Amino acid sequence: MPNEKVNILMVDDQPGKLLSYEVILEELGENLIKASSGKEALECLLKDEIAIVLMDVSMPDLDGFELAEMIRQHPRFQTTAIIFISAVHMQDIDQLKGYQRGGVDYISVPVIPELLRAKVTVFAELFRKTKQLEQLNGDLRRLSSHLITMQDEERRRIARELHDGLGQDLVAAKMLLDQCTPRISEESKIEKAKQASGIMDLAIQQVRSMSHLLHPPLLDEVGIVSALTWYVEGFSKRSGIKTTVGIEPAEFPRLERELEITIFRVVQEALTNVFRHAQARQAWVNLSNRANKVTASVRDDGQGVSQRVADLKPGSIGIGIGGMKQRVRELGGDITISQADPGTILEIVIPCSTKVPLEMRVSV
Repeated sequence: MPNEKVNILMVDDQPGKLLSYEVILEELGENLIKASSGKEALECLLKDEIAIVLMDVSMPDLDGFELAEMIRQHPRFQTTAIIFISAVHMQDIDQLKGYQRGGVDYISVPVIPELLRAKVTVFAELFRKTKQLEQLNGDLRRLSSHLITMQDEERRRIARELHDGLGQDLVAAKMLLDQCTPRISEESKIEKAKQASGIMDLAIQQVRSMSHLLHPPLLDEVGIVSALTWYVEGFSKRSGIKTTVGIEPAEFPRLERELEITIFRVVQEALTNVFRHAQARQAWVNLSNRANKVTASVRDDGQGVSQRVADLKPGSIGIGIGGMKQRVRELGGDITISQADPGTILEIVIPCSTKVPLEMRVSV
């Protein structure tokens, strides 16, 4: 939205004036729409999303004040910026009338081009910022709802694994140990103890696996390189998608904790999307640190994504990508999605000024 053009509706019954407004405003690079009557202006408003209405006050049939009042009565146009242009209605009482009917500014005739461009630029940027804020608020609401849902699903998954896996193993081990009574032979006791010990080893391994997937200890203890390498190896085995990791430089520095967590979670989410949607056979994870910027990318050789998803258009991206975007932007970074022909490349670039002593660095 910050770089998108906004629609500016110019309303005047005189074609010459419309042409002059167009010439003045064309260098702003916005979408200029012309209407020669109030009725035509209303049709344009209903058809397109208009950021600014620039209108003459003195028009036949439906003057600017009446048109502004009609515009303001529609719920969609409660906040649309209306700028009046007038050669005669410039008294205080006239301006008050215009403001009461929803006008936000007045410009007198003859129009000073620099003044008109400056006023239109201010309201165009205000419209863009408002739309961006609405989009961010919508993203946050969806992300919050998704996080609550994910928390519930994660709790159910953990409960299932504890009951069906760990719980059953512990029950089996307890049954074996309960059978070690004085009435059975020493050989039987030793055998049952060995079986119980083996089951306990499996239970311990389950606990470690669950703990590591929730938050890899390597991420805190050694850093992002070891954590990513461990996770990608496990992902490759679990998914059957051949996945490799590239690190540059080889002596990769430790980063700030929040930055390392963000990189790990973005790669984790991106690989999950590859497994679920890409129908890929191979994937590549790359991590680099150059010129005080950390770049992490995930590429696959799958079926690719639509252009709307690649452009991160609202309504086309899922909560997963929305969460990634939010995480990255909180750290001042950028996220891009592009076609790889075949497949998709997801890349994040985040500023990094943290300098870690050489003895804390790890190599792969």
